[in-house]
Amino acid sequence: MKRILGAIAAGVVAFSGIYALAASLNVSSNTLGAGTSVVASCQSATLTATYTPEAWSTSGGYTVSTVTVTGLASSCYTLPYRVTLYSGSSSPYTSLGEATGTTPGSGNSFAASFSALSANAVTGVAVVIGG
Repeated sequence: MKRILGAIAAGVVAFSGIYALAASLNVSSNTLGAGTSVVASCQSATLTATYTPEAWSTSGGYTVSTVTVTGLASSCYTLPYRVTLYSGSSSPYTSLGEATGTTPGSGNSFAASFSALSANAVTGVAVVIGG
């Protein structure tokens, strides 16, 4: 009986921890209507990734070529990053473009540049900092 109660208690603790982590994610929408949550292992605060439709093209509509990441803590300075714009409403998502680089050594934001992509196709953005 003690083993069963121990297993139940361990399950409740594990679920509570996972639920608490999920509840702490701050998901917000950007100007194109797609939402994302950005978390970096080098800091506990949530990062915000935004992109704005830019030039109009008669063949493809508005384009997007820059993603701005804000909320960067000093613990994430000079680390490699990867920012991916993707499309799709469920996994597996389709990568539309990827930008890589190194976060700045100061400040709380950085911009990742892409070749111009159709803003209409973008449904989200993924940001990885470090590793």
